[in-house]
Parts: sequence; C-alpha cells; structure tokens
Amino acid sequence: MGEWFRHTVVDTGRLPLFCFFTAMIVGFAFIRFSTRMIRAGVSWWPGNVTPGGMHIHHVVFGVVMMLLGGVVGFAVPDDLPGWRAAAAALFGVGSALVLDEFALILRLRDVYWSQEGRLSVEAVFVALAMIGLLLIGERPVFVSDFMEAAGEGGVERWALGFALAAFNAVLAGVTLFKGKFWTGFFGLFFPILLLVSAVRLSRPNAPWARWRYHRPGVRPSRKLERANRRERRVREPLARLADRLSDLIAGRPDPGDTGGDDGVPPGGTAAGRPAAGEKRTADRPR
Repeated sequence: MGEWFRHTVVDTGRLPLFCFFTAMIVGFAFIRFSTRMIRAGVSWWPGNVTPGGMHIHHVVFGVVMMLLGGVVGFAVPDDLPGWRAAAAALFGVGSALVLDEFALILRLRDVYWSQEGRLSVEAVFVALAMIGLLLIGERPVFVSDFMEAAGEGGVERWALGFALAAFNAVLAGVTLFKGKFWTGFFGLFFPILLLVSAVRLSRPNAPWARWRYHRPGVRPSRKLERANRRERRVREPLARLADRLSDLIAGRPDPGDTGGDDGVPPGGTAAGRPAAGEKRTADRPR
C-alpha cells in the first residue's frame, strides 16, 4: 500500500490533491456530524455560531478557508511541498463547508433539512467522485484527446483531437438530455459509457423523452411505456437505495421543514426558542 501511494500520489505530484481530497471528506463528515448533533438538541455540543443573535452559516467559514488556502497555495514556492499540502487541506475543508450548503446558495433560502437540501449532499458526492478519479490518474476524455494531440503535434493529430472531443461532447449532451446525470459524469472519464447511454432509452421525465416520446404515434408510445417500465424496475429501487445511503451519511431530510440551517427554525435557537433579546420573525436576516 505504501509503495502504491508513493508511486501513484507522491511521485506524480498529486500529494496536494490527496490532502485536498482527504480534508474534504473529513470536513464534510465533521460538519454533518455537527449539524446532526445540533438538530438533535444535544446540550453539550457547542451549537450554532450566533453573535448578536445573527446565525452565521458554515458556508461563510468555508469561503474564508478557501480564500486562505488558495492564497497560500499560490504564494508558497514549489520547493515547500509541506506548506502546499497544508494549503490544499485547508482549501479542502473550506470546499466541504461550502458544498454542504450548495442548495442554500442555489435557492438563496434555508433548505438545509428539507428535501431540496439533498442537492448539497449530491454536490459533495460529485466533487469527491471527480477528485478521486483525478487522484488515481484518470482524466476527462476531452483533456486526454488534447494532451495526446499536443504531445504528437501535427495538423492531422489536432484535427483528430478536435473531432473526438466534439463527438464525445455530443454523446455527453445526449446522455444528459436523457436524464442520466451520473452516467454522463462517469462517461467523461470512461467514454464507452457515453456511447452506450446515448443510444439507450431516455428516462421518462427527461427533456429527451418529452421531446421524442410524448407525441402521437405507436413507436413513441411504446418507447415511453418501456422507459416507464425500466424506471420502475431499475431506477426507482436504485434511487431508494441512494436516498437511504444519503440519510445514513447526512441525516434524513424533513420535507415539511424549511427552517434555518443546522436544524434551527428561522428566528430561533437549536431548541426552537428565540435567541435572547430577539423576537421571533418569519424570516430573520442572516
């Protein structure tokens, strides 16, 4: 294991990326543990940061960490790998805190424990999957095509690189229009997945299905029926399994709870009571 780590990570210059990846996992695990403790009302846990009664989302701390880590990473020379690795780790923790509230940033309102808040967990999983693939040496197919063209040189090789990149981009677009996000994502690294998913049936509620299957005719209706059958037989059980895994890692969302971050209702503390000297409001400024 140590030999593999040295050859795959250290000797290839990926130690900062490894530190970023590891710190991101640790940061995400810690902040989800913290928010679940706050949500459960555990008395000995420090709780929310609320100076002057104003709740500060942990995305704020994440942005500060990312800024510090990025500046240090750019400023430290290459002959100080330890400092560069530390900067990458700080950037990784900050990224975890930011992505953990990705849904809040996107919606511009507190959806942390709502069903919409699952998007934050998905964003973290996507980021970790991408970084993990890069860490073991995999590159997106577009990057590989252009790197090979740059290495070999010549007009013909560049033309072939552009043609392959355009072809794969079309396949990726079709895959995404068919509602197959994860297949499209991994297909960027393993293009055979793009080819297979692009020629197979669309998901029934995807833009491709609305465009091609929801129209008069025997053939479109048959394709829609097959897509619905496949959705019930394959996709829905996998979605339930993914939801249970997400609940286990990040906590179960409450569809009826659109309250404050970290389980705190708007205008209240972790126990649901207004902060000292503060009146309960419908939407307290953050």
